[in-house]
Amino acid sequence: MKNGLDRLLRPNSIAVLGGDWAKAVILSSREVGYQGEIWPVHPHHEDVAGIKAYRSVDDLPSAPDAVFVGINRKASIGVVRQLSEMGAGGVVAFASGFAEVDDGAELQDQLVEAAGAMPVVGPNCYGVINYLDAALLWPDIHGGSRVDKGVAIITQSSNLAINLTMDQNGLSIAYIITLGNQAMVTMADMIRALAADDRVTAIGLHIEGVRNSHDFAAAISEARDRGKPVIAIKAGASDAARKMTMSHTASLAGSHQVASAFFAASGVGQVNSIEAFLQALGLLHCFGELTGKSLMTMSCSGGEASLMADAAQRHGIPMPDFDDAAIAAIAETVNPLVTVSNPFDYHTFDWGDEERLTASFTCALAAGIDINALVLDFPAGHITRVEGWHAAIRAIKAARDATGARAAVIASMPENMPPEVARDLMQDGIAPLRGFDTALEAINAAHAASAHSASKDKGFQPIGLDPVGDEAETLTEAEAKAMLKASGVPVPDGRVASSLDEALGFAEGRVVVMKTVTAAHKTEQGGVKLNINDPDAVRVAWHDLTHGQASPHVLIEEMITDSVAEMIIGVGRDATFGLHLVIGAGGIQTEIWRDTMTLMLPASPEDVSKAIGTLTMAPLLKGFRGMPPGDEAALMECIGNIAGFALAHEKTLLELDINPLLVRPGGVVAVDALIRCAK
Repeated sequence: MKNGLDRLLRPNSIAVLGGDWAKAVILSSREVGYQGEIWPVHPHHEDVAGIKAYRSVDDLPSAPDAVFVGINRKASIGVVRQLSEMGAGGVVAFASGFAEVDDGAELQDQLVEAAGAMPVVGPNCYGVINYLDAALLWPDIHGGSRVDKGVAIITQSSNLAINLTMDQNGLSIAYIITLGNQAMVTMADMIRALAADDRVTAIGLHIEGVRNSHDFAAAISEARDRGKPVIAIKAGASDAARKMTMSHTASLAGSHQVASAFFAASGVGQVNSIEAFLQALGLLHCFGELTGKSLMTMSCSGGEASLMADAAQRHGIPMPDFDDAAIAAIAETVNPLVTVSNPFDYHTFDWGDEERLTASFTCALAAGIDINALVLDFPAGHITRVEGWHAAIRAIKAARDATGARAAVIASMPENMPPEVARDLMQDGIAPLRGFDTALEAINAAHAASAHSASKDKGFQPIGLDPVGDEAETLTEAEAKAMLKASGVPVPDGRVASSLDEALGFAEGRVVVMKTVTAAHKTEQGGVKLNINDPDAVRVAWHDLTHGQASPHVLIEEMITDSVAEMIIGVGRDATFGLHLVIGAGGIQTEIWRDTMTLMLPASPEDVSKAIGTLTMAPLLKGFRGMPPGDEAALMECIGNIAGFALAHEKTLLELDINPLLVRPGGVVAVDALIRCAK
């Protein structure tokens, strides 16, 4: 794609081709108030939806800025060629049956060739909604209305796009974009185009697959540089979802864990539900970039306060104590029986008293905490005695106006936030949040997406994406350890013995481990003998490990007995996202606990240290139940050397697995290692 997307996204003229789908595009734009030219093209009708129709594209008054092509896949190709040659601004290709089906790949190639420099969104997509300029190339119902500013949402699912427009909780949506097969216009292209619109406050992505991770990461970086944080919800965590994405949009979902690590490294805030997705975007729309995530909550219920504190702890959201000055100021505004703390239970002494609530809320919001939330659940719709709730809303607005602090209203249950209340709050710049855990997930995502995060300054780009050969080679454990040792990774003292006498000589005066020289799965095959401490045990182990071998070889090493923790440190290569580092609990715990963190390479020491600290097994490194602490400095140095090894071999490394890496009170040692490389 050579031409930009400005004309397509913000058109002064729209042409539509097709039957009822094209008619629906006209109705959609009219409903929202589009003021530009609309030119239906139909070979048989005099008008479409009351607007004069043109017999063919060649009869149009001029080259249209945007065109909805709602005809069959084969006819679409010729029309796209005509539009490109006449200088149209861009096309939404509605038809399916291209690369997402078995016989459609060649047709998609023909479509791209026909388009030339003209951008095509799709094929196999619904199109583009622009609520800022009331320009909708959209062939179905939608629930939005015109706005002055708002968030932009890009999705690879047309039906999900329709559902998102139906949001009843006040989110101001500027754009909804569907991409379909991304034959020409990719998600990265669209991110750049939307981030360039000053009226866009944040960008949301529903992702089924990433085509070009280099370009995607660069686009995210450009969006952040423009002050447009990005939130993503990605399909593909389950086997069923991965199979569906393969058949649905011809996108490769890739490994979900690696994808999450990639988004984190790129500075994208991630969520796991549509509700959290919408609420995170709402937070960013109201607050802009969220530079901190500390939370203060106010409620008239101790039960709500306790539940809120528990939820904040689960999600790692800090709820700092008020300082002495804030406590004194708040105490002056409440009943003497009220204990001032965060979370703040102001009791019901002042319920319905707008003046006293405003005073209390203002002092609380002035305490300097990042996000200040009033916990408030409205009664059911048939209840008319709700003045007390509206008084609380007016009080939080007044307190926000007086302090300039970030304010939110949280309903413990989504159904207890009436849509009209949510819309009013959003218009006033107060974030409406629904459900404690969902709200806190949204806060974490909005914070991660904001430009203050460490990832912004990395200029992250994935590595290890160059194609490698089809043939792979797995090194023996001894070969792998020799390479790692040369890169600064400690390994046990040992050798490959080719005779029993050589093994006996090395074992004299030591406790040793004896292993077969095969590369992997030695334990499962009975190929590891531990705690060998006398010549007879060496002889028995030698016989067991070499029985039937014409040319016997055994790896014999000093046994390490003073470890405080076993870890796995690995490097993998993902076809979409590149080289990544895996850190976690090792040994047999690896498969039982699945206690691991994945980081993209290159990874900073700060990222590595943070990842280690989030592991369930992390307390073992600090000294647990009388055990000595592990040497964390040596662990960090070793992981840095492993990462350095991977970067030095990025052209060929397919897999590196150290399991376990034993963490000792003084140092670390890799007692098992596997390296697989492309030949």
